[in-house]
Amino acid sequence: MTTDGALARLIRSSADRTAAARTEVCDLCAAPVADEHAHLYDTGQDEVRCVCGPCSVLFAGAGAGAGQYRLVPRRRVRLPAVDTAALGVPVGLVFFVPRADGTVTAQGPSPAGAMRWEVDAAAWKELARTCPQLATVEPEVEALLVNTVHGLDHHWIAPIDDCYRMIAVVRREWRGLSGGGRIWPAVERFFEDLTERS
Repeated sequence: MTTDGALARLIRSSADRTAAARTEVCDLCAAPVADEHAHLYDTGQDEVRCVCGPCSVLFAGAGAGAGQYRLVPRRRVRLPAVDTAALGVPVGLVFFVPRADGTVTAQGPSPAGAMRWEVDAAAWKELARTCPQLATVEPEVEALLVNTVHGLDHHWIAPIDDCYRMIAVVRREWRGLSGGGRIWPAVERFFEDLTERS
């Protein structure tokens, strides 16, 4: 065996490991997943997990997984303007997540991750009374996603994984103290993509 052959194998092996590390896998069975794949919400860990098609079928029914894992729905519904001022959250890029216990949290992106607020449950119920579609938001796995920054007017019922994806966009693009010049065009592209996927 030559040194050149061993080096070539080592380089190929390293490239294969790097590619494998980039390939997303199912968090339940470790099978590779496509770029567009389903997600489960882990109620115990309060996080989203990637899941392959066969594993997602296991959690499609109500009560599947003893409630620990819930399949994240795929619906995206653009709403007319919703006046969220009564919810008391001081930012224009935020999502509101109703919980199974009746509480509601708001989360907004920052360079360090998600900022989180508790929202008055009575104010949420009143808002749902004025916008009946909000009463259909599935607790923990769907959210009211809002972007009113720079005069935009986006109000969506969106899957929770889309909301976390928006936080990832902000973290990836944020520069300096104010966010820099890349952040808001990236957020606008995120909402354009949301429109195309709905």
